[in-house]
Amino acid sequence: MNKGKILVVDDNKGICAALKILLPPHFEEVLVMTSPATLVSEMESFKPDVVLLDMNFFAETNSGNEGLFWTTEIKKMMPKTEVVLFTAYADIALAVEGMRRGAFDFIVKPWDNEKLISVLKNACCKACKSSIKDTFSDDKVEMFWGGTPTMQTIRHNVGKIAPTDATVLITGENGTGKDVLAQEIHRLSKRCNRQIVCVDAGAITETLFESELFGHVKGAFTDAHTDHIGKFEQADGGTLFLDEIGNIPLHLQAKLLRAIQNRNITKVGDNKLVPVDIRLICATNKNLEKMVAEGHFREDLYYRINTVQLHLPSLRDRKNDILPLAEIFIRKFNKKYRRNIEGVSESGREVLENHSWSGNIRELQNCIEKAVILAENTSLTPNDLKITSVSKPMEIPTLDETEEKAIRSAMEKYDGNLTLVAKSLNISRPTLYNKLKKYSI
Repeated sequence: MNKGKILVVDDNKGICAALKILLPPHFEEVLVMTSPATLVSEMESFKPDVVLLDMNFFAETNSGNEGLFWTTEIKKMMPKTEVVLFTAYADIALAVEGMRRGAFDFIVKPWDNEKLISVLKNACCKACKSSIKDTFSDDKVEMFWGGTPTMQTIRHNVGKIAPTDATVLITGENGTGKDVLAQEIHRLSKRCNRQIVCVDAGAITETLFESELFGHVKGAFTDAHTDHIGKFEQADGGTLFLDEIGNIPLHLQAKLLRAIQNRNITKVGDNKLVPVDIRLICATNKNLEKMVAEGHFREDLYYRINTVQLHLPSLRDRKNDILPLAEIFIRKFNKKYRRNIEGVSESGREVLENHSWSGNIRELQNCIEKAVILAENTSLTPNDLKITSVSKPMEIPTLDETEEKAIRSAMEKYDGNLTLVAKSLNISRPTLYNKLKKYSI
């Protein structure tokens, strides 16, 4: 499913029209504005993950100061919203200044469609992960462990793993908090005073894979106007977190393996080896063992990233943690939206505990956020939560299951008389013998 809400602010109507066609297939929602005059109110109502912001808005002005001003204002107003600056070649120095003020990246006009989409997706990923990390923290509590035996075992193991530099593979369904666990491991490590660099490996386009991870030198390819430091080098001395590692195409996995194995990288357009000192944490919602068996994931890479594996359970396997998490989210969104919700009603609690939560903790967070905003009273009711109980789809038995059931019924009906059983099933006795053996009847 496409993720991320993009707000485009550019006074060029032609550019706006082009982006209204280009971006919607790749993102959840796209809103286009031709002036920043109402930017504050639009930000408050639309709540974008990323703002694609032009540097200049008046024909007679090309200073870029408007872009710098609005970058600062956006980051003040919504620190977790990422800003990508839209700039002409002459504005690159200003765009760099914008990045110093908190912008995520900049795109040069005329733009390359693939690069623009890739940068916006990476910005969305960072914005969403920042939001999720905040979700798990309440007054700077790093991780909500809950009380289930499985989570307590993970907590115990993390306590032993974190101080080492062991490579960790975190597995689990979407929304279970794999990135938050990675942050917790880093926080408890000896590298906690250095940064953790988070990369959504699956969101990097193939053409930019090496540049994003290993960096490039000026002139390495079109639009490489300056040297670029890759994620490996950014994480030097700290932790590199590669999320969605199972989405990396097979032909690029060898390049990643080489960097992980040798702990050095070569920038695109250069031949010099650059040593990197990183602690590696990877995460995936895929079954990597199955992918290895099917030839979709390199076996040597799998063993290299799987020194220690931690599997986060789904929320439906942590039912006792649903209500405590809901309370955490209520406090968080009370503060964010200036509400005064006291808790969840008894009937609301029952609805929360009985829901399947296929989206796990992330789905619970979204549910509580909407409920806090729309609630009429101080307790969240089923009507506020708006959870529709989805009945399980009817399971269709396999042919073998149907056949076994028919044979067992016939055997019972005719008291084991094989001649009558075979005749009733319209099969021969030898065939019946084989079926009885197959199903251990």
